[in-house]
Parts: sequence; structure tokens; C-alpha cells
Amino acid sequence: MRPALLDHVGRLTDDDLPAYVYDLPVLREHARAIRAALPERVELLYAAKANSDPRILRTLAAHVDGFEVASGGELSHVRRLVAEAPIAFGGPGKTQTELARAVHCAVERLHIESEHELRLLTTLLGHRSADVLLRVNLPVDLGQVALVMGGHPSPFGMDPAQLDRCLELIASDPRIRLRGLHLHLASGLQARAQLALIDEVLTWAEDWAHERGVDLAELNVGGGMGVDYTHPHKLFDWSALGAGLARILARHPHLTLRIEPGRSVTAYCGWYVTQVLDIKFSRGQAFAVLRGGTHHLRTPAAKQHDQPFEVIPDDAWLRPWDRPEARDEPVTLVGQLCTPKDVLAHGVMVKRLRVGDRVAFAMAGAYAWNISHHAFLMHPHPTFHHVDDVEVSIPGDTYAHQMS
Repeated sequence: MRPALLDHVGRLTDDDLPAYVYDLPVLREHARAIRAALPERVELLYAAKANSDPRILRTLAAHVDGFEVASGGELSHVRRLVAEAPIAFGGPGKTQTELARAVHCAVERLHIESEHELRLLTTLLGHRSADVLLRVNLPVDLGQVALVMGGHPSPFGMDPAQLDRCLELIASDPRIRLRGLHLHLASGLQARAQLALIDEVLTWAEDWAHERGVDLAELNVGGGMGVDYTHPHKLFDWSALGAGLARILARHPHLTLRIEPGRSVTAYCGWYVTQVLDIKFSRGQAFAVLRGGTHHLRTPAAKQHDQPFEVIPDDAWLRPWDRPEARDEPVTLVGQLCTPKDVLAHGVMVKRLRVGDRVAFAMAGAYAWNISHHAFLMHPHPTFHHVDDVEVSIPGDTYAHQMS
């Protein structure tokens, strides 16, 4: 945790905890680096589902080509916060109300998941038009990946054989303009695997378009760039991805690629800061009971990993009894919930951890608060803080300490 954040966390009271602390300069610089690594014909959309915090969305708006949303609620939220930003609306199971809202808002792209969804859209257009991508579940071997959306039977997208009926419908309705295909098949890929998959789906897409007489102007390959929670400082290799995409696009001079990363954009800017309430020992094993838990930070339970953390010592102790602590031993960090699944990190070595110390969980900027079961046991919600410096650090520089 860099000095500006530590200073901010140090000024939080116990009643402010747990707290989400978002580092906006880090987010800003990361987004700039991603954009700079990508070729000109690669459009960068941020997947709002990863973290839809208003200040995060507004910070990203200057560095992305638009936003991807997956519900009517996300659509209204993003449109309200960044009114002029292009929006792509994807996801399975769109309701009639959501499709009508998308038409009314004139979203830049609608990702069509099925023939039925396309037919429903035709009943809602009236005198309006819509630009669509057809989402395809291509039967490819994805190997061992963190999360699979395609390549096997799936609720996402259509089998290739089902596309022809959609083409017939589009050909009969001039209000619908087919811009290309959407092929988001997997998440958790590193750059080399991502490039190999993109190359494979692009080859298939161009062959398909040639056979069907379709002008394939655009291909959306989704997001899914890998995030390694076991090595917080090891980032996805955006430079390698950008260089590889440039080579791919050189072979396809009339094609625009779109990507929709979420987790890999915002994970690193967020911290979940809490406090040790108790240190307990059970049959030789140490447990640290923290304020909050997985009902605030669902990521470690959802992904079955140990959330990386830092200990922020607090030397204040005014009780008349010895302060419970763990020293030079593995500790399991748990929350306040009445379930053994409320584990944030299991058996992690700590040099020293005491009741009253604060624990800052890193990489909490994506799929954290927004996917958590907030109402369980009715504990207080965390507070939210956004740290923004006057200057953004580069190696060798110091940070300014003006906080928002």
C-alpha cells in the first residue's frame, strides 16, 4: 500500500471500518498503460459488472472507448454517470423491458444471444434501428481455464448452425444492421493463450463470413484477461497482447477488434481495509476474526483463493489484559459470519498479528463488494473512500498527498 493510501487509512476511525479504499491515480495510470499498449483498431470497453462504483466509472471514461453492460440496471447506471459514452449491451436473458430500454437509449451495440432475442428486438424497434453483434458459442478446446463460457454446451450465445436463421431475419428487416460477431469464450487467460484463442476464432469468423457473404467489420472477443491473486505484482502482459493483436490485425486490414476487460482493469486499485477483533487458537491453529468478511469481499470465497493482504500495525492498547496475538505462524483470517465458509485467507504465515491491528486486503477493486451477499446477518455495510493525488507517481517521484 503506497504512502498516500496509508495516510488515508491511518485517519479512518474504527467506526469507519471495514472500508473500501479506491486508489484513483493507480487506476488512471493502469488504464492509460492498457490503452497505450493496444493497436489503433482495438477498441477498449470496460465491463461495468466488474465494479460499477461511480467514481471508478468516471475515472475510466477518459481512457476507454466505451462500456459494456449486462442488465437494464447497469445500462441506466452507466448512462446516468457518463452520458455520452458508447455502450454495448450484452448478456443472456434480456427482458423485453431491458431491450426496449436499450433501444430507447440508442446503445451503440446490442449483443444478440439467440434467435428468440432477435425476434423480440424486432417487435420493439418501431421506427428506430439497431446495430447488433451475434454472439457465437464456438466449439473449441479451451483447455484448463479459470472460467468457461463457451466451447461446450452453454447458455451463452448460439451454436454456429443457429446463426443462419438470424441472418435471414436481419436480411428481411432493414432496421437491424449486423456489424459482426461476439465470441467471448473464456476468462482467466494470459496473453499468449488469449492471442492463440483470438487467432483461432478470427480465422473461423472470416471463413464463416466469406461463406455467408457477410461483411465482417467487427469482432468482439470479450475480456477474461488473467488476474493472478497469488502474485499481486504480476500483471497481465498488455504489451504482449497489444503486439500480438497488431500482428493479427495486419492480416485483416478492414477489421475492428473489440475487447471488454473488467477484472484486469480495476482489481488492482481497490483495498478492503478492516480490523482484527479477536485472535483465537483451536487445536493448535490460529484464527484471526476480522470485522466484516466475505459478505463484503466475496472474491476469495467465489474463487477459492487466499486474498492477498498487508498488516497495518496499531500500537494502541488500553485494555487491562494481555493483547491476544499470533507470532511467526500461519493464521487463518475469517469474518464475522456464522459459517465456516467465511474465510478470506487460509493458513497464511504472519510475522505478528494482534487484536486491533488493521488488515488491508489488496486486489479488491473488482468482483468484490458488488458480488457479495450484503444482507446476510445484517452487519453494517463498509464505508467507501476514494484517494486521489494531485500528481501521479512515476519511478523515483514522490506522491502528493491531497485527498478527495
